[in-house]
Amino acid sequence: MFREQATSWKLPDEVTETAVLLLSELMTNAYRHAKVSPGREIWARCILEANRLRISVADANDTLPEPRPAALDEESGRGLTLVSALADKWGAEPRGGGIGKTVWYELECEPCETL
Repeated sequence: MFREQATSWKLPDEVTETAVLLLSELMTNAYRHAKVSPGREIWARCILEANRLRISVADANDTLPEPRPAALDEESGRGLTLVSALADKWGAEPRGGGIGKTVWYELECEPCETL
């Protein structure tokens, strides 16, 4: 779905590919680590404004993620390091309303066409 939106926004291919990779990382982290009761959902939101793409993923787990060093033989543990390396900005914050968190990243994208 994001690729379709990126096409309609006429995002450059390299921005789209980076955004898809990082969105996949954040969604995977939320799915793997946000152990919450049934009925709680994971949400993604994509906003494009002023040559900046902001993508956020929200879940109902309150624990804020932090990058950690991964050993060479580990199969996981590099997602946030990847987000940190490829995004222009990123962060995590408690979600409004007191339940869960939002993890987000931003990519600069010139030229972008806004709607």
